[in-house]
Amino acid sequence: MSKLYRRPNTPYIWYSAHIKGQRIRISTNATKRRLAERVQDEWDLMLAKGDTSFVRKTFHTLDVKEYVKYYTGFLESRKTENTVTIAKGVLNKFKEYLSKQSIRMLSEVQVSNVDGYIDSIKVSPKTKKNHLTAISLMFKQAVREGHLQHNPCEFATLPKITTAMKHRPLTADDLHVIFKNADKWKLYFAALLYTGLRAGDVALLRYEHIDPKNKRITQLVRKSRRIHELPISDVLLNALGDIDGKEGPVFPAIYIDNDRKQNDRLVYPRTYLQSILSEANLPKATLHSFRVTYNNLLRDQGLSIQDRQVLMAHTSSETTKIYTHPNIDLAAKHLNKMPNYLDIESK
Repeated sequence: MSKLYRRPNTPYIWYSAHIKGQRIRISTNATKRRLAERVQDEWDLMLAKGDTSFVRKTFHTLDVKEYVKYYTGFLESRKTENTVTIAKGVLNKFKEYLSKQSIRMLSEVQVSNVDGYIDSIKVSPKTKKNHLTAISLMFKQAVREGHLQHNPCEFATLPKITTAMKHRPLTADDLHVIFKNADKWKLYFAALLYTGLRAGDVALLRYEHIDPKNKRITQLVRKSRRIHELPISDVLLNALGDIDGKEGPVFPAIYIDNDRKQNDRLVYPRTYLQSILSEANLPKATLHSFRVTYNNLLRDQGLSIQDRQVLMAHTSSETTKIYTHPNIDLAAKHLNKMPNYLDIESK
């Protein structure tokens, strides 16, 4: 049902109504109530016939293309570059899908359209969930701003997500094959295995972060945004060679302090690892598999879960509260008991 009302900053009478869950407000361009009521009757009749052309012409900002452009600009002043880039990619795909469905306005987007988009993209179920989240956030913003009454994404459905071991632990046979064929990535794979750090954190490792005398690594862990001090094993120190006084990145080929660009560079060691396993007819693994293996090797040696959580720079708030000072010397003893998979010739 529509209504007429006056605004304090204009002499004109305004028209307000809801169309497909979206609230619209349009000036009637009339200052007299009698004329405004005639405009109201005309627009009400058009709405009853399903004609929303007068809304389209007046409210270009509610156009899907225009709102996506506005919303991504809104994000740029509030979110990280990586978040904005991901959102732009998702929303542009969604915009193209809606265009093919002849949908121009936000208010025209229904749950079935969102479900149709989710079904149309050829990605994993988890990625589909990420797409739905990004789209839903845009519609939530439109609801907050008063453009819509409801978020069509709230009732959208996702395909069944099956639990799988994405980052399988590496066996002794896997590790022998990997390091025998690692070539230029041998040191990087070794750093992953013998530090337990995430792939991105190892890629950012600098020689200045390594204290060979005290056998320590001091590194910023990006996920927790904390600087952690970790022991370094004799195996990894020997692989690094003489680094006393050296400066700069340990792995310059993949060193870059930009999350999105770093992901692009990490594809090289990741695909190299997977090609080694594939040629040896071994199951697929990821760079994160080294971290899982590190945890399992220390677990098998009897190192407590609490000490392992600290060594792995765990992001749990409860862990951070309790274990702020790990037993470095004890951890180092366990690290040096880990098998030396770099010594291929002795195998």
